[in-house]
Amino acid sequence: MSALGSVVALLVSVGLLLMGNGLQTTLLPIRAAIENFSGVAIGIMGSAYFVGFVSGCVLGPRLVRRAGHIRAFAAFVALASAVAIIHPLWVDPVAWWALRAATGFCFAILYLVIESWLNERSTNETRGLVMSVYIMVNFAAIAVGQLLIVTYDPALFPLFSIASILVSVASVPITLSRAAAPAPIEVVRIRPVKLYRSSPVGVVGCFVVGLFNGAFWSLGPTAVTGSGFDANTAAVFMSAAVAGGALMQYPLGRVSDRIDRRLVLMGICLAAAVVSGVLFLGGFGLPLMVAGALFGAASLPGYAIAAAHAFDHAAPGEAVETSAGLLLANGAGSVVGPIGASLVMEGAGAFGLFAFTAAMQVMLAVFVAARMRVRAAPAQEEKTDFSLANAAAVMVAVEPEQQAPDTPPDFDVDEVLPPPFEPREHPSDEEGDATRPGA
Repeated sequence: MSALGSVVALLVSVGLLLMGNGLQTTLLPIRAAIENFSGVAIGIMGSAYFVGFVSGCVLGPRLVRRAGHIRAFAAFVALASAVAIIHPLWVDPVAWWALRAATGFCFAILYLVIESWLNERSTNETRGLVMSVYIMVNFAAIAVGQLLIVTYDPALFPLFSIASILVSVASVPITLSRAAAPAPIEVVRIRPVKLYRSSPVGVVGCFVVGLFNGAFWSLGPTAVTGSGFDANTAAVFMSAAVAGGALMQYPLGRVSDRIDRRLVLMGICLAAAVVSGVLFLGGFGLPLMVAGALFGAASLPGYAIAAAHAFDHAAPGEAVETSAGLLLANGAGSVVGPIGASLVMEGAGAFGLFAFTAAMQVMLAVFVAARMRVRAAPAQEEKTDFSLANAAAVMVAVEPEQQAPDTPPDFDVDEVLPPPFEPREHPSDEEGDATRPGA
């Protein structure tokens, strides 16, 4: 318990932040439908969030290095809170696209600050426990946040106020913390071709999981309300999906430690496709909450399983680059998925969302099966142990690979450049140095 005692303030901040974000995830599509936004406009709104999030992954770390962790956290909490309250004041599709992109950008940076601190306050012996608790807090907070929609009519102002308040209050535990700022942010170069060659299933898996899970997060509430259910039912459905995903993350991960992870990934994709098909065809009497839990249980663990498979093939010392590359692949899929799903919903109705997710899930299962015929699974002793940390966003400053056409593939720039300048460390006082770069 002492391992968790040092990060309680951080976990409280995470819970408050993600309750506010989870509420917005369900509230905004429902309110957009009430305001007669088109299905495609709602899909673009979902994609805009992930555009902002990916942009925050790339650009945000540099902002944190410049301002320091505490100042950056306070600034982007304030911005995210303001953005939440602007939505009901400026009801326009294009404005909401911009606001969702801003929200995604802010939350990418807030994840960065929190995860940097969690890593800093953890040892090698406690990091697994700390990150596992962190992931479970993520799921629980999002689920609770979505359920808050039952407290007020989504057509009115109060729910936006609640979202804004939750995000604002999240700054209090961290800004009052006595913890020193973490170490400087790591900058890695992403080599997409190398990453794909190392693990095609890992890269394609994370991208396609982004396609169907990004579509689900963005359009799930609209699919439910567009099929004749009320906003409260949509909130319960989304929360049930989160709960199902949370409960199955670790068991499926442990199973994948014992057998070929690709087999697990293919199995959950096919299971998710069956649930998607049942939802698309009317449910066959299956209670909507149960269907949501089954969908989440089969669909949401996909990213962690695909990432774990990629880590099995990563070279020593490439964990951070692999994590960053997979995060960007997943983000790219999450940008495309909501737009594609919204187009399907235009022609197939509200639950056409699940026709889209089923198609993507079957496509990924077929790709995985094809790759299993080409490449054998790694030996058991070569596999890395599954960790819930694989489901976390890994925030580092990333740069695309830039290499001259005639540069040999084994060229090492460190052999010809002097070592980078390393400034002397300035000890922080008991209150922590909020201005020192970190992450």
